[in-house]
Amino acid sequence: MATLISVAINQQHKQTMKKILQNFIVLPLILITAIVIVVTLVKIKDPIEHLDAGYPVKAVEIITASKIPFRARAMAFGNVEPAVTLNTKSEVSGKISFMHADLKKGASLPKGTVVLRIEPTTFEFSLTESQAALTSSQSTLAQLKVEEKSAKDALSIVQKNLNVELKELERTEELRKKGIISQSALDKENQKVLSLRQQLQDIEGKIASFDSRRNAIKALIKQSESQVDKSQDTLGRTEVYLPFDARIGTVSVEKGEYVQAGSMLFEALGIQAVEINAQISTKQFRPLVTGLRFIKEDTVDLQNPMILQAALSSMRLEARVRLVGDASHLTTWEGTLIRLSESVDPIRDTIGLVVAVDKPYEGIIPGKRPPLLKGMYTSVEFFSPAKPTLVLPRKAVHQGRVYIATDKNTLAIRAVNILFTQGDMVVLSESEETGIQIGERIIISDVVPVMEGMPLKVIVATEYEKRLRRAAMGEQTMDDSHTDGTSSH
Repeated sequence: MATLISVAINQQHKQTMKKILQNFIVLPLILITAIVIVVTLVKIKDPIEHLDAGYPVKAVEIITASKIPFRARAMAFGNVEPAVTLNTKSEVSGKISFMHADLKKGASLPKGTVVLRIEPTTFEFSLTESQAALTSSQSTLAQLKVEEKSAKDALSIVQKNLNVELKELERTEELRKKGIISQSALDKENQKVLSLRQQLQDIEGKIASFDSRRNAIKALIKQSESQVDKSQDTLGRTEVYLPFDARIGTVSVEKGEYVQAGSMLFEALGIQAVEINAQISTKQFRPLVTGLRFIKEDTVDLQNPMILQAALSSMRLEARVRLVGDASHLTTWEGTLIRLSESVDPIRDTIGLVVAVDKPYEGIIPGKRPPLLKGMYTSVEFFSPAKPTLVLPRKAVHQGRVYIATDKNTLAIRAVNILFTQGDMVVLSESEETGIQIGERIIISDVVPVMEGMPLKVIVATEYEKRLRRAAMGEQTMDDSHTDGTSSH
């Protein structure tokens, strides 16, 4: 048994050794054959042609550089205040006898409405006394005129009697010289003449006193008239009426309350116009006036009110007022710039532009268009007049440079002089240092990597140019797909 096992092992060992010897001889032969074949194929193959590939062609969108109508705009914010606020105070002392039923906070009343009355009895008594004194003085003056006329008539009569007596005295003296009458008769005639002369002198003195008496009475009449006017004016001040259509603010009194002259009664807010002191940063304000010439001079004297008003008028800024928080952005009011605030806020670096809005209560639609009420927080968007300007989209400017598609459809890089930016737009200076020429093709696509001279495939962005023009006029922003006549921020 052991012998059989040993014989089997020896046979298996011989077969293994035979296979190894065969592999050792075959594998090198295969390898040598493969090498020979490869070398032969390489030697008989034609040489490879090498082509110069160059830069890959890049497809880009372009717009044409041109001056388009541009309106600089800026946003400011402020609270609504009535253009006219009347803090009504009592001009007389007394008890309040009447109050209008609608004299309450928030109510609206028309012009001329009597809203409050102070008890007038005391002032009516004073007026009656003044009128009585005036009537008395006028009667005295009338009596004086009668007396003066009577005195003048009496003077005329006495003068005539004196003339008659003087003639009689002359006749009597002639008779006395002839001895026809006695001396006593002559003395009686002299006494008559002297008596008439005394009467004449008394009447003339009386007439002479009429001027001073007349002046004194006229002074009394004038004083009485003044007192009557004063009493009537005081009586008129017991009634308080609205001098304009108003919305009532704070009411400080009640019916039956006694008030002193000078006491606060109520607050009336004019509804014909409101004002908004819109605060705008000085950085945003500058583009609104860039390039504008206010007057013949290049500078503006803000201390001269006429020059300042002329400057404001020449700015011709359009103002659109909206309520902050109005998601629709459709409710707007047209405003007018009427003045600048007196100073710049040094902390916020802002300046106030006071805008007036006329008839803020017209066109009210409940739930959609409210009136502009005191205290409402609003945004005011200012627009300068349209002016031809070189404007580019902001994405076309890369760290002060723009990419240009040349006439040979290759990329060129230019530095530009930026005047200011506005939203998604960049306004370039109109000087020779702008860096680009009107009519050149500006690349608005992202180009990565950027290589001067790289070949381009140009695609004209016609719709984008139209959108840029609308955005430059403030009709939409660059990312809007439609226009609704407004701009949002």
